[in-house]
Amino acid sequence: MERNLCDEPQFGTDALAIRRALRFRPEHVRREVETGRWTSDTVASWLRCWARETPEAIAVAPPGHMPLTYTAALDRAERLATALATLGVRRGDVVTVQLPSTDQFVIIYYAVARLGGVLSTLHMPYGAGEAEPILRHSRACVVFCGAASDKSDPPALFATLARGLPSLRHIISVGPPRPGVLSFEMLIASADRSSLPLPVATDAALMCYTSGTSAAPKAVPHSFQSLLANPRQCLPVLDLKAGDRVLSAAPLTHAFGLFVANAALMAGATFAPLPVFTPLALATSLENDRPTHVFVAPPHVAALLRAGLLEGRNLADLRLVVVSGSYCAPELKRALEDKLAGGRVIELWGMTETFAVLLGDPNQPPGERHEWIGRPTPGSEARVVDLEGMRVLANVEGELQVRGCSVFGGYFDNASANEGVFSQDDWLCTGDLAVMSATGLVRITGRTKDLINRGGVKINPSDVEALIDRHEAVVQSAIIPMPDPILGERACCCVVLKPGMTLSLDALCVWLERQGVAKLKWPERLVPIAEMPMTPTRKVIKSALAALLRE
Repeated sequence: MERNLCDEPQFGTDALAIRRALRFRPEHVRREVETGRWTSDTVASWLRCWARETPEAIAVAPPGHMPLTYTAALDRAERLATALATLGVRRGDVVTVQLPSTDQFVIIYYAVARLGGVLSTLHMPYGAGEAEPILRHSRACVVFCGAASDKSDPPALFATLARGLPSLRHIISVGPPRPGVLSFEMLIASADRSSLPLPVATDAALMCYTSGTSAAPKAVPHSFQSLLANPRQCLPVLDLKAGDRVLSAAPLTHAFGLFVANAALMAGATFAPLPVFTPLALATSLENDRPTHVFVAPPHVAALLRAGLLEGRNLADLRLVVVSGSYCAPELKRALEDKLAGGRVIELWGMTETFAVLLGDPNQPPGERHEWIGRPTPGSEARVVDLEGMRVLANVEGELQVRGCSVFGGYFDNASANEGVFSQDDWLCTGDLAVMSATGLVRITGRTKDLINRGGVKINPSDVEALIDRHEAVVQSAIIPMPDPILGERACCCVVLKPGMTLSLDALCVWLERQGVAKLKWPERLVPIAEMPMTPTRKVIKSALAALLRE
């Protein structure tokens, strides 16, 4: 039985503000529409398409969980969308999710998209201190969370936060209901599929908060157009199609994970998100679930190789591994590809603000795939510029700037963050340092904000960090600037040492000299630390290291 909710109010109270935040420039809209990269499709239209054309094909199959066909996924998403509408959630309202990458998360994403709501996410490690400002800034009206356990009680945490958040009206848990907390499964079971108004491609669909390492998180809104154009353009490069099986270790709370989810959906493939990463869980899924495509971050790969967990496993079905999320050393890609039975390893570069704008080509030779990230994805452009915004010569370092079908329009409700984020001719200033070859291949070399200005000489520490990470005593390193009254800044190296190992500054500098590193790039202070502060997407938070030095 279907109810008709089309005559009820369609737009939430904050919908207009979020729609305004998309504010794509007129020339951007015209370019993407005229080229056909922006179309009328939505997440709901793709889910309906595959439920109609391949109803019994498996849509979602997290390792260790019951698989869902496209028909079942559509039914559950439509019922949950109806339940949310009955609770008063309207198009443009923000719905926040803090869950592992499970089938429940995927159904919530589909349901919010079907309703025309705006999905926002909280990374799993976030507690009250990180969640409260995001929920307040986004004006979220619903939050989905995990069940209470002997280790934590997410429903209680959000119930406490809700007392100070006027917009947050409902808390929904994947566990049993309790006073003030609704049950995910009971909402689906009690709802009928309704005749909800269909969302349109220009609607806001996603608002992720950046896990930036140099400043407070910023809200990045995307419409269905900027959300879906990029994976649609990338499908041929990835050779991803109906019947393929896509395993993703990238969390769905991150833009990388959602890009993979959208690519799998649009291809009509089976999406297998890894609920919680451990090296053994990923290695076991690689063998037992027989994926054709795998999306991972460099730390995932390093952990697998370090533990020897790929030895002797049957990986014959695996055609492509895509590595993204942070810097990936060429030798890491080579070492992984050596373990595959004919599969290829490529790299993807993107941001919450852009999704995938650089991508390797699996058909290119290993040297090209491993030494470089790749070229701009179809529908994307990239350039490398100097401090004056002029293009630099091939293989000369400068700032990477990008534009294209998946680049966002501006941060939501954050005027200061929008200052200088785009160049005068409408290119996104990424803040990443890069070089581009004469044939258009791009390699990231560091961050503009990580540069150390030592007496007017700008030093990029990324190559020295990569070298120090190879020292026999070092687990991980990060070089940050420290104030100096004469030179302005000097380099300080923070290191996590291996158990039982020691390292002095003098010994490190002698070792760097043997490696051929110029004295100008040597750190002038060494600070051992117990643990490197990391974002949920495994990037070093250098601002936290700087604060540690000031204590």
